[in-house]
Amino acid sequence: MSPTEPEGPAAPVTPRQRQPRRRTVRLRTLLILLAVAPTVAMGTQTVLNADRLLAQSAHLRSDVAASEQIGIPLYTLLVDLQAERTATAARWAGTAGSDQELRQRRLATDRAAAEVRRVAAESTAHLEDVTRRLGELAGYRERSDARTGTPDRLLGHYTGAINDIIRVYQQEFSHSEDAELTQASRPVVSMLSASEMVAREDAALALAGPSRELSATGFDQFTSSVGAQRYLYETWVEPYLPERDRQFYERIVASPDWQTKIRIENAIIHENKDTETGIKLPAEVSGWSAAHSNFSVQMATLNIDRAKGVLTLGEAKADALQTEVAWLVGGSGAGLLLVVTVVVLTTRSVLRRLDGLHRRTVAVAERILPDVVARLDSGRPVDESALPTVRGQRDEVGRINDAFARVVAVSVDGHRQLAAERHGFGAFASGIASRTGNLVSRQLALTEDIQDGFGHDEALLAQLMRSDQLTVGMRRQIENLLILSGGEIPDPHTEPMRIADLLREAAAEVEDFRRIDRQALDEASVEPQFISQVSHLLAELLDNATRFSPPRSKVVIRAELVTDGLSVEIEDRGPRVAGSRYEEMNRRLHTAPPYAVLAENAHRLGLFVVGHLAEQLGATVTLRRSVYGGTSAVVVLPELLLVPAAAPVPEPEPEPTPAPAPAPASAAPEPARAPAAATPAPAPALVPAPAPAPVPASATGPRAAEPAPLPTPSGLPSRRPPEPQAARGGAGPSPALPGRDARPALPERVPQTHMTEQLRGPRAPETAPAPDPATPEEVADAWADYEHGTQKVEEELRQDQP
Repeated sequence: MSPTEPEGPAAPVTPRQRQPRRRTVRLRTLLILLAVAPTVAMGTQTVLNADRLLAQSAHLRSDVAASEQIGIPLYTLLVDLQAERTATAARWAGTAGSDQELRQRRLATDRAAAEVRRVAAESTAHLEDVTRRLGELAGYRERSDARTGTPDRLLGHYTGAINDIIRVYQQEFSHSEDAELTQASRPVVSMLSASEMVAREDAALALAGPSRELSATGFDQFTSSVGAQRYLYETWVEPYLPERDRQFYERIVASPDWQTKIRIENAIIHENKDTETGIKLPAEVSGWSAAHSNFSVQMATLNIDRAKGVLTLGEAKADALQTEVAWLVGGSGAGLLLVVTVVVLTTRSVLRRLDGLHRRTVAVAERILPDVVARLDSGRPVDESALPTVRGQRDEVGRINDAFARVVAVSVDGHRQLAAERHGFGAFASGIASRTGNLVSRQLALTEDIQDGFGHDEALLAQLMRSDQLTVGMRRQIENLLILSGGEIPDPHTEPMRIADLLREAAAEVEDFRRIDRQALDEASVEPQFISQVSHLLAELLDNATRFSPPRSKVVIRAELVTDGLSVEIEDRGPRVAGSRYEEMNRRLHTAPPYAVLAENAHRLGLFVVGHLAEQLGATVTLRRSVYGGTSAVVVLPELLLVPAAAPVPEPEPEPTPAPAPAPASAAPEPARAPAAATPAPAPALVPAPAPAPVPASATGPRAAEPAPLPTPSGLPSRRPPEPQAARGGAGPSPALPGRDARPALPERVPQTHMTEQLRGPRAPETAPAPDPATPEEVADAWADYEHGTQKVEEELRQDQP
């Protein structure tokens, strides 16, 4: 237990200890005083209210401006259209002097229509219907002059245009956001509608003409207009007029002209006579024209005054809204200033108390803890007195200080345990690697001695080659241990290596190398300091591909240059794997696991090794499903690992050697590393090389391309490098063992060469394919390994399923 932690269980807290100290202000109280939430809410509400009021004020001002801009022209057009409609009806009825009156009314209407069209082009008001009606007015005038059609249809066009104007007033000048303005503007539109009803009565009586006779349709329209205008004046105009306008309205209603209007309307309704051609109106109709010309002017004056009053009220309301916004902003600003003052004073009090805790925390984090971690990593003792201690304070800041002290104590204990585990694991791994390396070194030396002494026995040589292959696998496992424990693979290479030779070296690391088909599609070379790491990475992927694929299937490895560097793809014919399983394996490749995860996955360390090597090389490894149903591993090596194209790889000049005899079909395609046969069966005779220099048997090992032996770290043995062959780049056979001239030479494929010269000569007879050199026992063992690997994969998949 750390000395910074209190020993034993926590002491019970008494009721007296639960009470806060009088002189210490609790942090909770200070946080309540920091009224951040009310401040933000108050500011937000102020902004929203001010924005709403300003928008309402702007809307009112725009309505007032629109009323002043298009209200007067529209009203003038409305009055002129009503007068022209009456004059058109009088001319149709044959009233004397109606032609001159109609020409004057049409000129007035045209002037008003031109003004409305000009205003409509500059305004945003919806005047499309009005302008469309005005455009059709010329055609109706021509019909009126030609007296074609019916008078009802002709006068109906004027009525439709007037209704469109009244509808514009209703849509554009309604103030639904303000109840007072709505109530004030309501009689304006109602008076327009009522005056239109009276104007329709005037047009109907003008259409009766000197004969004082109306059609049944005209009489119905007259009576409907009378009822509508009386209802509007009594219900929607008079109750909503202000006192001054109501008095003026009452004077108009009490005037003789208005009383004459009412008397004529009642007489027409009650004293009419039905005739064969229509309805005969009473003689009182003759007084309508004079009375209408007088009270219509008075009603127009009242309507204009009421509209001006609404505009004035709108301006006043807009000014009042702006004043309200100013008071709202000023009052809210003062309140916010008061809140900010309280917050600043309270924050300063809190900061003074937290500043001491901050300084202590920074000192521990930046100076004390790094020094403690460094001492633990190096194995030196730690000064416990420098760490913070638990003081048992009961206020908020003191409790935070005690909590931080406990966190530091737990962290130091964790670092202490981690350092002990790391040192222990390093010592353990080093000891295992050292002892195993010694055994591998002795095993390889013994194998070389046996090859030198008994190389003439082909059956024994095949067994020795298999033993050598197993020893190479042991060495690769030791390198895996070094990689996972943080070490590095020994790399004795001093010259770049071609990618074709690198693929050959990686394939030679695999026990079942005969099944690997190498394809180097581009010429490229790898820097010498990265050769061993790249070779080991590819060897791990190839070993995994051969283990989990059928024994008779091929594993293809191909390399080619791509935009990001060099792409190496390994494709097998193994069992089908689910997509989620590929995601888990790719995650394992790109995430360095702790030792606990390595211990749980001891049987699947290959992917961890590949991930470590890919991270060191800066490469990317991706596993995915192959088009053949197996697994495809794609390795992309960055350009930093490759030799630049301007610097060609130096290769020793090949010495002339006699061409070997055609190899049988069952010969292994593995160059240099592949043994002549895997069974005691005798190998086919090959043409021996002419007295090559002796080379040790270990030249077939996985580091055959190493130029010179170098000492390796962690006590790992290094295979002895081969002597220069007689034909490094040619297709000559392998040299014979020293003292064993009768040993047949092994064939070797040379990358990037062709057989042009041989094809030009006479065609040699084809040899019959030799039987498969594998014995039934080896085939059975291979199938058993494949079935065991497949069962292991299926068992892992079942374990990973929920």
